[in-house]
Amino acid sequence: MPFTVPPPRAPSDGGTPPARGFRRWYERELGWATVAGPPVQLVTGLRFDVLELPAEAGRAVLRRPGVATGPVALMGRRMRLLVATGGAEELPGLLDWLEWGGIALDLTALGADGRMTAPVPPGRRPAGPGAAVWLRAPEPGREVEASLPALWPSPGAGADGAACLVRLVAAAAAECHRVRLLGAARARRPEPGAGTVVQRLTTG
Repeated sequence: MPFTVPPPRAPSDGGTPPARGFRRWYERELGWATVAGPPVQLVTGLRFDVLELPAEAGRAVLRRPGVATGPVALMGRRMRLLVATGGAEELPGLLDWLEWGGIALDLTALGADGRMTAPVPPGRRPAGPGAAVWLRAPEPGREVEASLPALWPSPGAGADGAACLVRLVAAAAAECHRVRLLGAARARRPEPGAGTVVQRLTTG
């Protein structure tokens, strides 16, 4: 009688074994809510909100002096900056107050009932190119939320109030606008040699 190998059983949490490990790290070490994957997702609006912007603009924000951030994640060409809960709701009003209202900026926010792909926990290898990773990872065993940029910095943010949502949004908006202008300029710029080709076609 032929022996039939049974098909592999699906993991009980709906993800692969590494995904289960990811979920345990976030839930046990940080106390963050997750949604089973793949990919595993973090629930925003409970312990933190997220500002999302182009990676090029985000890197410029991270280089700016006097602008403090909390944990920072990268996924492909998008960067995600964790901010205090409620920051997503404040973003439109802050942009208006900073005189960026009505200007097309590739700057969005994730708040209540939002989801972001969980980056690979520190010390683990990413799944492949473009996978979500931490550039500045949250530290287990600490109250991460106390260090997140907020309108009213908590005592954990320091006496100088450096982790300020207003400063962060102002820097992010300026860098998003700069990246947008550079992209438009690149689109208008002719490719090298294009003028020579056109001249040959019109005179030949």
